Amino acid sequence: MSTINPYDREIISVETEFCGKKLTLEVNRVGFRTTASVLVRYGETVVLGTAMVGSRPVVLDYFPLSIDYEEKFYAAGKISGSRFIKREGRPSDEAILIGRLIDRPIRPLFPKGYRQEVQVVASVLSADPNFRPDAIAMIAASSALSLTGTPFDGPVAGLRIGLVDGEFKAFLTPEEREKSDLDLVVAGIESGITMVEAGANEVSEEIIGDALEWAFKAYQPAIELQKKLVAKIKPEAQEYELVLPNEEIQSEVNTWIEGKLGDGLRKPYPERNELVNQLRWDFHEVFAQKLGEDEYTKEVRDEYDEAFTKAIHEDVRRGIVESQTRPDGRKLDEIRPLSSEVGILPRAHGSSLFTRGMTQGMNIVTLAPLSYAQIVDTMEINDGERRYMHHYNAPGYTVGEVRRLGSPGRREIGHGYLAERALTAVLPSVEDFPYAIRSVTEIMSQNGSTSMAATCSSCLALMDAGVPLKRPVSGIAMGLMMDGDTPYVLSDIADAEDFAGDMDFKVTGTSQGVTALQMDMKVHGLPVEILREAINKGKIGRAHILEHMVSVIAQPRKKLSAYAPRIEKLKINPDKIGAIIGKGGETINKITSETGAEVDIKDDGLVTVSAVDATSIEKALDWIKGLVEEPEPGKIYSGKVVKIMDFGAFVNFMPGQDGMVHISEIADERIEKVTDALKEGQEVKVKLIAIDERGRMNLSIKKAQ
Repeated sequence: MSTINPYDREIISVETEFCGKKLTLEVNRVGFRTTASVLVRYGETVVLGTAMVGSRPVVLDYFPLSIDYEEKFYAAGKISGSRFIKREGRPSDEAILIGRLIDRPIRPLFPKGYRQEVQVVASVLSADPNFRPDAIAMIAASSALSLTGTPFDGPVAGLRIGLVDGEFKAFLTPEEREKSDLDLVVAGIESGITMVEAGANEVSEEIIGDALEWAFKAYQPAIELQKKLVAKIKPEAQEYELVLPNEEIQSEVNTWIEGKLGDGLRKPYPERNELVNQLRWDFHEVFAQKLGEDEYTKEVRDEYDEAFTKAIHEDVRRGIVESQTRPDGRKLDEIRPLSSEVGILPRAHGSSLFTRGMTQGMNIVTLAPLSYAQIVDTMEINDGERRYMHHYNAPGYTVGEVRRLGSPGRREIGHGYLAERALTAVLPSVEDFPYAIRSVTEIMSQNGSTSMAATCSSCLALMDAGVPLKRPVSGIAMGLMMDGDTPYVLSDIADAEDFAGDMDFKVTGTSQGVTALQMDMKVHGLPVEILREAINKGKIGRAHILEHMVSVIAQPRKKLSAYAPRIEKLKINPDKIGAIIGKGGETINKITSETGAEVDIKDDGLVTVSAVDATSIEKALDWIKGLVEEPEPGKIYSGKVVKIMDFGAFVNFMPGQDGMVHISEIADERIEKVTDALKEGQEVKVKLIAIDERGRMNLSIKKAQ
């Protein structure tokens, strides 16, 4: 733990030019009792990165690292828009996703077997609204870790970049991000890239590769600055012990398992899984008898089981490197059997079941009026709404485990978001399809790449629901095995290859280009050229899966489900919105209650009216049109006589609009008294013949006949 004396300390800072602004790292100003803390400034954005390291190893079979990103509403000069909760509470999905962005490039940079508890928090204290603070938060987290003395093989830096006027640019403004066809986050170390995530508007693989190269070069100054800070501080290296497999046990296990692996296990799933499970049971039975039940305690059994798992992983790698044969006997570019169905749930607005090998995802689409869009309440100024929401669920039974049900974790939120980004680029505009859309993927079985099953199943269900997508989207998970400098790229990886491999890479897109991308490296950075190769091979796999999908449903259905709400839209002058809402919402509430239709109004004047039956929609639309319609000379209206005078009658022919019918315009024959032809409350047809210079409406009954 730090022993900084707050009354006798030297504030140390380093700075550099970074993408057009000054980047400053500062220590000893705040966080006196942390293991390490760094205050990072970039323009008007200030992020505090703190790192705490436990004093002793934790008895766990995994590295207890937690990395969190904290949004502070005050950082943007905001108070939460929630009606009931005003302080920061559970992190928003956006904060969780940024926390994952920071975690993913950092986690692989600790040695296997490291068990000290490490907690890293990146807290945004001041946020410049002109760009997102996530890249600065990543630098803050990495800087703090670099000063802890832990065996962290950093530093790490990253950038979020886009395409502006055909040029790559970092730290885009909200307006630039809105126009950009690419939203790409790249992170890594000095020698290579360790994490990539992107959303794209059907961008080519070549442009994605160029963007990776540009970002890798652009974030290097932030790496150098962190190294400069470490050289100034000279943190003391912490003592630690790695919890590694016992070499004697590993040798003993390797001897026993020799001859039982290789071709004998190269079987399709689930046969391979059953063979491995049976082999594992036989293995434990043999060693329990050999060592005796008293010595073969749970701790010892776990050590032997870990050694067994390592031997299985080594066999997977050996088969791929030596004979280019995968665990289930597939070739490196071979995709598992595919099958799909649509329209499987009768009451759902759209549904599908997508199966690839043993991985299976069911997707259900629900359509609703725009008022059901999710309001996004985050620290950032331009929150907006999400009209398309993808939610992902994967209970324990999908992997054959007994597991308590609970709220979605970081993994579920991340997988759902990746599948959501995959389809966002091909969704119709609000003007063309004025619906809120909720897509839910229920994973039914897992054996590799459920996020890509979620992508494919959601695309099928959206088309089944009649959502007019620009083009269908498919997705594939690619893997990588490095043998020295030689890469072996795998298409459609399953669990065994994921666990034993060096990279998990997911890419989605249409026939025209990429819509989403996610790469996680387990090795310490990969060069851009290897990533380019993986992206290009992913294109071939995506095309194969897309061909299967369009054979099931080639285009969106022409008609919506009978159970989906019908929605009609009307564009009005924004100045007329108040006429529809009325005082205190009186008018719009009356329209809703009397017609049974829901009415939504956007600030730009887009009015949507929704109901299950067409009659309710028609009544509401007629009512609204009457409220906002401008009088049109020459047009015939239905009206009601509201007042009779000696020289004529006043007729209400539009809501809030009265006009005068002169006595000479009541009938073709001469009328002595208005009351001879009209009475108050009488329904009449009138024609608007003129609007004078004072805005008075001149009506005629005889010309409306």
